[in-house]
Amino acid sequence: MNDVLFKLGGLEIKWYAFLILVGAILGIILSMKEGQKHNISKDFIFNLCFWVIIFGLIGARIYYVLFNLKYYQNFLDIFKIWEGGLAIHGGLILGFITLVIYCKKYNVRILRVTDILAPSLLLAQSIGRWGNFFNMEAHGAATSLEHLQALHIPEFIIKGMNIDGIYYTPTFLYESLWCLLGFIIIIIIRRIKYTKVGQPTALYLMWYGLGRLIIETMRTDSLMLGGFKVAQIVSIGMILIGLLIIMITSRKSRYEDLYNEEEKTIRF
Repeated sequence: MNDVLFKLGGLEIKWYAFLILVGAILGIILSMKEGQKHNISKDFIFNLCFWVIIFGLIGARIYYVLFNLKYYQNFLDIFKIWEGGLAIHGGLILGFITLVIYCKKYNVRILRVTDILAPSLLLAQSIGRWGNFFNMEAHGAATSLEHLQALHIPEFIIKGMNIDGIYYTPTFLYESLWCLLGFIIIIIIRRIKYTKVGQPTALYLMWYGLGRLIIETMRTDSLMLGGFKVAQIVSIGMILIGLLIIMITSRKSRYEDLYNEEEKTIRF
């Protein structure tokens, strides 16, 4: 499996970076279109996404390094992000903090914005997971060719799961499909008349949290904290926060605080 998409002189453009970029661009475009429906300007969404992505990448790197400190005895190695080492949960945490600060600055409701971004984030995650495929990482335990063929997955994926002569479980594919399905479900939920502000965000937290909780049991490269997989701990927290948001929003009257109500116009 070749992880390089193409070369420009001495510069290598890798599939991983390319797919993250594609996911980010599509996510931003969808979010800007959805924001317009709620009188939130394209400039606000674009600028917000720019800073969230920047700090999200920083958070993803810091998170990964903190749980792999033994591999970073040389301080400068921490900055060699091109050698790999990003963790989505770290990106979500610092990205959310950035979002909160930005929304507070412009007096925009946080849950309204996270509702707008939620499906786009799942779509970006679904696309980005294919970068793991080309990097031959984020896979599960060793398995057999017969088992992979029984899953009826495309032949090129089966070949890609043959790493050094051993076939591995394509957990990257499971998570990619799970995120894609979640993207579709949240898009549909947002169109329902009585969906309340905060519920698309809650669904994202519970959907991704549940999927990652299950898929993480199959992965062999998980970040660990003691004898526990960090991703599973964080996923449980995401599920609980999502349930709390659902409980709070469900206590409101049927016509109160609906997602499809318009916000005040946000411009720059």
